[in-house]
Amino acid sequence: MSQKKIKNIIEAALMVSTQTLSIQRLMNLFDEDKTLHPDRDSIKTAINDLQKDFEGHGVSLVEVASGFRFQANSEYAEWVNHLFDERPPRYSRALLETLSIIAYRQPITRGEIEDIRGVSVSWTITKTLQEREWIKVVGHRDVPVRPELLATTKSFLDYFNLKKLSELPELEDIKDFDSINPDLFEALEKEMNIDSKKTDNNLTSTISSDNIMETEDVDDEITESAKVIPFSN
Repeated sequence: MSQKKIKNIIEAALMVSTQTLSIQRLMNLFDEDKTLHPDRDSIKTAINDLQKDFEGHGVSLVEVASGFRFQANSEYAEWVNHLFDERPPRYSRALLETLSIIAYRQPITRGEIEDIRGVSVSWTITKTLQEREWIKVVGHRDVPVRPELLATTKSFLDYFNLKKLSELPELEDIKDFDSINPDLFEALEKEMNIDSKKTDNNLTSTISSDNIMETEDVDDEITESAKVIPFSN
């Protein structure tokens, strides 16, 4: 009976929350409860049971980088999107290219992004990505001028329904992006191959260990910045 109640409480919390909820955040719901004291395993069991309960429904309980959330399945996007007056923002080719490079080559400086793209990167692009909380400054390259190092955030992973960076598709699997820039992914692959052969002595960076995103860490304060409902694949 207690496990069922725990599951119901977690379901209710996830349904009403506007944020993704981590295991720890869900455990905190029971801090003042004198009868229910679920441990992490009990919370995980409840989540697994809920995921099974919602199989075949219009919504799914999914795990992303910062925790768990209910979201509509993508096959119903055509209808659900009518609830929203505001349409999803459209991003420029330059912004999408810049975000892709950061995602696959992080941490990376603005100058290194420009080397890969072959053109300069407008400050408005990085400003927009930071305002969306998709990228952040995680340190500085230990070279003259000490340029900022950019990396993606948990909000980036959450938005694209990813739990960790290793879930990003392989470069060869997304060649349809070539319609935007035929040379972009070839340049990325070349840079990644070069990096794999370099020694640590060639490029040293000063990055605080507190600023490097570990996929197991959970930031409970991340909130959804988009008004468009997220969809499961």
